Amino acid sequence: MLPLSLLKTAQSHPMLVELKNGETYNGHLVSCDTWMNINLREVICTSKDGDKFWRMPECYIRGSTIKYLRIPDEVIDMVKEDMQAKSRNRAEMNKGGRNQNQGRGGGGGGGGVGGGGRNNMNPNNRNTFGGNRGGSRAGLGNPHRNAQNKK
Repeated sequence: MLPLSLLKTAQSHPMLVELKNGETYNGHLVSCDTWMNINLREVICTSKDGDKFWRMPECYIRGSTIKYLRIPDEVIDMVKEDMQAKSRNRAEMNKGGRNQNQGRGGGGGGGGVGGGGRNNMNPNNRNTFGGNRGGSRAGLGNPHRNAQNKK
């Protein structure tokens, strides 16, 4: 179970957030993002010593300041049910005849007419890299080979 999936399921549920500095926030989760930044509503903030309390209509907490989150057990059960439902759906999707045995790349390909690579044995498909093969391009290619051809 991933922490972000747990937080997304916990939206609109009550939770307790303790920060690294010792303050605690009790409220209902409104939203969260991928950095675990969270928005709470109907919040009661408690000081580190536990002797001061503040009531706020809403607050934003940066994810990097969070020490831990306390979430009701019912939310954890909901996440487990969601994960089981998703795994069942994935299993049903993979049963279909079309997508069967297709890993990365989709499994297509094959066929086609063979082409000429560098090692093609067809004599009409010559490798003309480097040397002069005659014609009007007399000054190009290997100078030693050109000198031998002119003699």
